Amino acid sequence: MSVNSNPQTTYSISDLSKEFDITTRSIRFYEDQGLLKPKRRGQTRIYSLKDRVRLKLILRGKRLGFSLAETRRLFELYDADKSSTSQLNTMLALVEEKKTALQQQMDDIKVVLMELNSAEQQCRAALEDNLSNRA
Repeated sequence: MSVNSNPQTTYSISDLSKEFDITTRSIRFYEDQGLLKPKRRGQTRIYSLKDRVRLKLILRGKRLGFSLAETRRLFELYDADKSSTSQLNTMLALVEEKKTALQQQMDDIKVVLMELNSAEQQCRAALEDNLSNRA
């Protein structure tokens, strides 16, 4: 199948699987979740350019920490409002939530690293005391 930007371009499940380096099972899962809606020709799934773009967005959202429910919500907002104003506002709110959560995780990691460094120093000091006492 062709991979140019013609809106009539179609893709098989194996085309998309290879292009995005994911399993066909993952693609079928996204379909089961209502995120992709390929046409059918018998048992064969035929994915459109829109499906390909959505799959790309699903995978990008996943990398950014978005749940499939959040991604579905963004798709629904876009489908309802092609001007995408509500989608963009929702996306901004989700991005802010993710940034806040990541900042909290970074703060938590810093605290744990400080505690580990302290424990390491105490262990090294205890080892030195043990060696000094033997001599």
